[in-house]
Amino acid sequence: MSNKPDNVSDNPGLLPYGSNVGAPAIQVLNIEHWKEPRVLNVNKQFEDRFEQLKKEYQKLIDEYKWNDLVYKSKFSFEPVIGKIYHLYYANDGKIFLSLISPNEWKREHIGSFKYNHDNKWEKIED
Repeated sequence: MSNKPDNVSDNPGLLPYGSNVGAPAIQVLNIEHWKEPRVLNVNKQFEDRFEQLKKEYQKLIDEYKWNDLVYKSKFSFEPVIGKIYHLYYANDGKIFLSLISPNEWKREHIGSFKYNHDNKWEKIED
């Protein structure tokens, strides 16, 4: 154990900083000019990813709502995978699924859907 005080070094010339009161002051460099554009860049990446996730989430919600509507509608047949079906309002206001396309009769058409192999109804854009 050494009897030297804490502020005395055996090799002061090897220290990366001054070791006595007369040494030059330690200056902290201003790195804001380096940091600021990088922070802006990273924040932009987070915003872009967030917007992408919001769009994916909204698409998922829309798919869920359409599937829920189709599955809750009235139909008396077993859908065939890959076929397109059409959703209509009946005269009593209820919703039903049909094979008949909208140009073949005068019913209020809600949308057309393709039944997929994963049992999901994919909305077909008109």
